[in-house]
Amino acid sequence: MLFALKKFVSYFLMPLQFSLGLILVGALLAVLTRRVRLGRILVFVGVGLLLVLSHKQVGMALLQPLETRYAAIPDVAPGAPVPAALAACQAVVVLGGGHSDTPGLAASHRLSASALARVAEGARIARLLPKARVICSGPGETGQDSHAAVLARAATALGVDPGRIELIADARDTEEEAAALARRFGAEPIAVVTSAWHMPRTVALLRRHGLNVVPCPADFTARPNPDFRWNNWNCDLSGLERSTKAIYEYLGLTWAKLRGRA
Repeated sequence: MLFALKKFVSYFLMPLQFSLGLILVGALLAVLTRRVRLGRILVFVGVGLLLVLSHKQVGMALLQPLETRYAAIPDVAPGAPVPAALAACQAVVVLGGGHSDTPGLAASHRLSASALARVAEGARIARLLPKARVICSGPGETGQDSHAAVLARAATALGVDPGRIELIADARDTEEEAAALARRFGAEPIAVVTSAWHMPRTVALLRRHGLNVVPCPADFTARPNPDFRWNNWNCDLSGLERSTKAIYEYLGLTWAKLRGRA
């Protein structure tokens, strides 16, 4: 019940839904009641909030503190030594990021953009650690493939030996993934792959469960250009997407801290 309530509330706190909600309530107040002034204010605030959070620079500013918390694992040339902390890891954990159940598509085409970026990075890390197990995580709809299984098939297509892959298919969110990984690995060092913007909350939750985490961020979306470009200063869906991801993560971190989970 708490899980469903959390998902329901967080959905309506996202920028698009929240802004449209303000606009709708304001329009109803202005048209159907005598509180015309309040209604107009709510419409103005809703439109303004939507425009601000759709601006590319606002999305960048909100996401960058999350994405720069942990550095990406650099390219490692063939024969070059792997960073010591990463070399000690006995498992590469790829956290879920969503997929579709569209029939007839290869696993890589069914994954969301975030999930595809995560499994690609997981496959890269797995090549650097040929003896490490590869853990794919994520639930699925009843009667359909679990997300972990779809990730595993995509990883296999990217060259990961299927004999190395293990699944965690019953964890519904990051907190449940943290608990499942703690039961499986304890204090054993593990390389954890997830989106860069999701990594701070992931590391906080996993370390709270006693896990020895080596962060391997992927799916970077706040990637500013070094030079000035006009098209980086407009409003579009990419700006709204970045703002949405950032706000979702900040809400998740706040919720975890309030309950002493991070």
